[in-house]
Amino acid sequence: MGVTPVPHILQPPESQRFRLTLNTDGVPHPTENILAIATFLCGLVAFVSTFFVTAHPISSWFGTLGFGMGLYSQYVSVTTPQRSLNIMGLVASFVGVALGIAHGGFLP
Repeated sequence: MGVTPVPHILQPPESQRFRLTLNTDGVPHPTENILAIATFLCGLVAFVSTFFVTAHPISSWFGTLGFGMGLYSQYVSVTTPQRSLNIMGLVASFVGVALGIAHGGFLP
């Protein structure tokens, strides 16, 4: 018995070499995608604003918003890329809110 090679698994066709998508299951999930992207963006804003000590209200509020939204987004996520984006946003939000509170909290 010989082994039959499976060329489409070893080397995907040119049209499918690299696809950046959150819908790896082939079904569109617009609400879950928006939540995952919003969580990541809130975390990014919260994390970047921690480099400026006077921006502590921005990092505190965006970090809190991103962390809360990220927890819900992780709960309703469907695909692995959505979950990965959620985790990156959650970690960045947590760091942002922690350092924002350490630098002065929610109020200016």
